Amino acid sequence: MRVVSIALALLLWCGCSGQPAKEAPQPAEESGPILLASQKAAKSLAWYTLDGELLDEVAVSDHPHEIAGSADGSRLFVTDNGVMRIENAGEGGNKVSIIDIEARTRIGEVDLGQWHRPHGIDVCADGTLLVTTENPDQLLVIDIDRRLVTKSHPTGGETPHIVHCSADSTAAYVSNARSRTVSKIDIASGEHELLETGDRPEGSALNRDGSQLYVAHRDGNKIVVIDTARWAVLGEISTPGSPVRCGLAGDDKTLVYGLIAGAVGFADVESMQEVGRVELAGPAVSLEMHDDVTALTCVQDSDTCYVVSVPEQSILHTVKLHDGAGPDPALLLE
Repeated sequence: MRVVSIALALLLWCGCSGQPAKEAPQPAEESGPILLASQKAAKSLAWYTLDGELLDEVAVSDHPHEIAGSADGSRLFVTDNGVMRIENAGEGGNKVSIIDIEARTRIGEVDLGQWHRPHGIDVCADGTLLVTTENPDQLLVIDIDRRLVTKSHPTGGETPHIVHCSADSTAAYVSNARSRTVSKIDIASGEHELLETGDRPEGSALNRDGSQLYVAHRDGNKIVVIDTARWAVLGEISTPGSPVRCGLAGDDKTLVYGLIAGAVGFADVESMQEVGRVELAGPAVSLEMHDDVTALTCVQDSDTCYVVSVPEQSILHTVKLHDGAGPDPALLLE
């Protein structure tokens, strides 16, 4: 309405004065991919061009951490953790925000009640939403249509971090950051198996058929490969520099990981050897795969996200977010 009113006023002025009216400025059209970032410090989600222009920003309840998209790509679910870092004390938040991606608005939330500090999140193939909480240590099973927690299961470990749902939607794989373990939890019954894997397991990734789970160990400087059927360790990839998040690219042939040391690393899955790195201007806190050839990572301390080519092992775009954004995971929308 404001643009229409201004244009009408200009036309009237032109008619009365006899002078030619200047055209009202038009908003720039968006073109090309859009970066969608979870802004932990700014307590919001934001949409940016790859040139760093802020397009939209939506507030969430408090310090968003991890994100997961619905199967149809229309909604985003965000864990509003309530504290900035795992090391910070505090009760934390107890909400999961629901974001309409196209409308760029917060359309609702899931109230987690007694469970606080939600962190890891994943959407199962059957539509079930899984969320880990750090206070107390739990795996929550959520009916997203009813926006209701239907089950809560102990993980068997301390400070559950990242969660992935199995390919058949029957099991959850949870990294327990403070107890050196990874849990395999039956979603229906809550029964769990623990596997000791090393110091501070955090981010993880499943291969396409769900047969192997890759778990980044921040303090162990390695990524552990787990056989999900036998629930046994298959091997390790040495990754000095504190890996925090990881993903698979190239038809499960290349493992990509963010390093606190300030880099993105690449490893050959078959040989379990690191094959390259690209340096960043600070510690990577996230790693999300966009497709088989593109990864995204963010440096929270410098309010910067990177779009990375996996085949070329190079940075395609450096996106500077607004000061104080404190980005964590980011997605690329096309």
